[in-house]
Amino acid sequence: MFAPQPRLVEGVRAYGLIVSMWLRSTMAYRASFLMTAVGNFTATAFDFVTIMLMFAHVDALGGYSLPEIALLYGASGTAFGLADLLMGSMDRLGRRVRDGTLDTLLVRPVPVLAQVAADRFALRRLGRITQGLLVLGYGLVAADIDWTPAKAVLLPLMLLSGSVIFGAVFVAGGAFQFIAQDASQVQNSFTYGGNTLLQYPPTIFAKDLVRGVVFVVPLAFVNWLPALYVLGRELPLGLPDGVAFLPPVVAAVCATGAGLVWRAGLRAYRSTGS
Repeated sequence: MFAPQPRLVEGVRAYGLIVSMWLRSTMAYRASFLMTAVGNFTATAFDFVTIMLMFAHVDALGGYSLPEIALLYGASGTAFGLADLLMGSMDRLGRRVRDGTLDTLLVRPVPVLAQVAADRFALRRLGRITQGLLVLGYGLVAADIDWTPAKAVLLPLMLLSGSVIFGAVFVAGGAFQFIAQDASQVQNSFTYGGNTLLQYPPTIFAKDLVRGVVFVVPLAFVNWLPALYVLGRELPLGLPDGVAFLPPVVAAVCATGAGLVWRAGLRAYRSTGS
């Protein structure tokens, strides 16, 4: 058995120490934390309220019932919420590059990725995760699912793999900011925009868009493919059912690719000199 890479262990340890510092800072003002967490929960809940209002006028959306869409929504929201909690600070990297404060991270004996990801760790984002889990729970209870052991195992794998895929997109988007510097909105179009896209069934989108999120930026493996298998639905683009079990593999590939892109971006970085 191979021992973990020392650099990886060091990065995880540094990440934990920085996060614990921000947690202590957050919990020093518990009332403020509760209000911001509730606010985060409420703001994200309006997305699903919009869907419910839609179903007040229609019986199905793209052939999917409200409980089925709730499952898609909850799975995507939970996976994205976990990634946003752990890696959401990556969108601040462009600002650090522009104002030169990234240089202070480079001189510290700690992996830069761990420092950037843990910077200003926002525990209030638990509100989004909680809301996603509640909607997911409703979808699982209300949808007509023919449960099998394979489907039961696939459900937690879908959530964990989806969070890794979204996390990889956060890291890759951060790496792009080494070059573009002011590209946080480009990153957000794939992270926040991708989450919004996955909340709805693939049947309402053009096939070219579905192909893009399956074969180019594989966000479909976050929830579409595994969730459709759990629901007993046909996978888009005529894909075989076995593809629904690939999210862990896709997540590993995305994480590896994001790591390589991050290293390339970091090596290409040129200090502002300030």
